[in-house]
Amino acid sequence: MRGSIISSFKALNYNSLILLPRPCLFNRHRFLFNNNNYYYYLYPFVRPPFASASFSSSSHCSGSESGSFMEVVKAACRRGSSAADRIAIRADQNSYTYTQLVSSAFNISRLLSSSNNDGVSSGHGNLGGARIGIVAKPSAEFVAGMLGTWFSGGVAVPLALSYPEAELLHVMNDSDISFVLSTEEYRETMQSVAARSAAQFSLIPPVPSISSSPNFTDQIQIGEIEAEGSLIGENPALVVYTSGTTGKPKGVVHTHKSITAQVQMLTEAWEYTSSSTVEFMPKFSVRGIWQRWRESYTINGSKADDSITVFTGVPTMYTRLIQGYHAMDPEQQAVSASAARQLRLMMCGSSALPQPVMQEWETITGHLLLERYGMTEFVMAISNPLRGARKAGTVGKPFPGVQVRIAEDKSGGDMMGVGELCVKSPSLFKEYWKLPQVTKESFTDDGFFKTGDAGRVDEDGYYIILGRTSADIMKVGGYKLSALEIESVLLEHPDIAECCVLGLPDKDYGEAVSAIVVLESERKGKQEDSNSALSLEELCTWAKDKLAPYKLPTRLMLWDSLPRNAMGKVNKKELKRQLGGEK
Repeated sequence: MRGSIISSFKALNYNSLILLPRPCLFNRHRFLFNNNNYYYYLYPFVRPPFASASFSSSSHCSGSESGSFMEVVKAACRRGSSAADRIAIRADQNSYTYTQLVSSAFNISRLLSSSNNDGVSSGHGNLGGARIGIVAKPSAEFVAGMLGTWFSGGVAVPLALSYPEAELLHVMNDSDISFVLSTEEYRETMQSVAARSAAQFSLIPPVPSISSSPNFTDQIQIGEIEAEGSLIGENPALVVYTSGTTGKPKGVVHTHKSITAQVQMLTEAWEYTSSSTVEFMPKFSVRGIWQRWRESYTINGSKADDSITVFTGVPTMYTRLIQGYHAMDPEQQAVSASAARQLRLMMCGSSALPQPVMQEWETITGHLLLERYGMTEFVMAISNPLRGARKAGTVGKPFPGVQVRIAEDKSGGDMMGVGELCVKSPSLFKEYWKLPQVTKESFTDDGFFKTGDAGRVDEDGYYIILGRTSADIMKVGGYKLSALEIESVLLEHPDIAECCVLGLPDKDYGEAVSAIVVLESERKGKQEDSNSALSLEELCTWAKDKLAPYKLPTRLMLWDSLPRNAMGKVNKKELKRQLGGEK
């Protein structure tokens, strides 16, 4: 099966390793990804289009056998290889083959290895784990920069395009970046930042595309890579900074082994194949995504050669796509819905998906969205099945080889069986950069990572995420309540477009259930013309048959919009501080 993956990154902050400004990726079986991990950029290399370069088949996804990553590269570059001229990536309406990407990566490797910077080995040698900052939009240049860093024995540190200079400097100084790779469009900013952090700077050479270099040939000398030994096992490969929604961003160190394990896990779970291609869209666009689907599948039943087959997004993106659909005329709606129904898989993650959104999306496209659960620290660990029963409101069951348990809170209240999710996975990160004590405190004695997320398991063994223990679990009059549960109910109200529930200080009950609501545009219009704003009394009257009395909001705020980060998440800890909830 052929197709594309579309992925839409917003701006790397990050969390689930998207490490970029979230584009839209199409996987040629093709995928449209949007909230996920950086690892998607590397699928063409780690899941090769050639049978000779394979992973360990361990049922626990323990990682690749020694040298398997380089076996993939060697197979791709081998003269006469059927993979060499196969399209690996599409971006900005250009296509790039494996040979073109790997050749460009070798050029970057030579550039890094010949540097005379004190932080980078001079000559044609191994960088010895030096951190290399990479700044580029989702593109062939970004992939080449990542691979070139690895070929040189370096550790890639993707830098968010949305960060102001002060935050870029913080990340660069914290991770000890010694060399910055950037595309031309970010030259001015990154030269300035690099100079202030004593890092070297270089542009990433443009990767030749099929259209610009149709007769491209390059004899790649695999033996040039002196860092081959560093591309396996527990050697660091990537430092990804968390989004900081519940604290200061931390550098999450992933190894070549953890990356390989995750790619293997997702490839098997979601049935990516050797013919997969990744397609980047520069930014999220409602019109652009619907148009791309219509181009893939016409109303007469024909299918384009580069048709999209997989899409993954965050809840707010599906909300926007639904709004875009309703703005179409009936004829365009019919064509768009027909096209969307032809995709093989649609997924959602990053934050809880409101059930009304899931239900309406299924009505429009026929797709029951596949929800899954992951974090920067282990990428993906739990998922509803590709084939089998998907349960709304849950994130499914652990992947094979992943262990999940709940450290139940015995303090009682209304949340029996609820506790902190703890995860042990082959894709688990190695450490937090330069934070040994924080790393130690983040693991149990037997190696489970404490996620900081509260959850429970339903009668069928499906996991339900109740939110961050530090932000989404409210203590109200002796009860422990899930803000996400209350939000999911409030979002069923016909006049509510978005909402955020959080616990604000209350002298009598400890915390008060407080709801921040964004009204649908039609209700907003009425509100401007009269005094018909949604009241707390009206909301509670509507919700009293859906929520227990102690779960009903006691405070209501009407806002024009909710403040969201690059991942589409609301920083509740910051909101609490702003509203006087935390000092």
